[in-house]
Amino acid sequence: QVQLVESGGGLVQAGGSLRLSCSASGSIFSIKINAMGWYRQAPGKQRELVALINRGGSTNYADSVKGRFTISRDNAKTTVYLQMNSLKPEDTAVYYCYSGAGPNWGQGTQVTVSS
Repeated sequence: QVQLVESGGGLVQAGGSLRLSCSASGSIFSIKINAMGWYRQAPGKQRELVALINRGGSTNYADSVKGRFTISRDNAKTTVYLQMNSLKPEDTAVYYCYSGAGPNWGQGTQVTVSS
């Protein structure tokens, strides 16, 4: 069992920044060896990948966020962060933390970017 708890969403103006955090608990070994990341889902759209980071630190980003978002993971490999800069209204969505252990999803955190 893996539990994921997100924090850090909110309302920000276009051009602003937010930092999302996600802490994983439960099957620690499985958490550490699997990728973690972030997906998002905007109203009326499918859930899409934002960024992933594997246990070795390799990262993968959606083209729409490259150069603006940065994913990182703590040394214990149980917390994942998403630093979001230069936010745009089209980044507005519910952001979900993901762990490849399971896989499992967090409950989601709302990010709203006003123009």
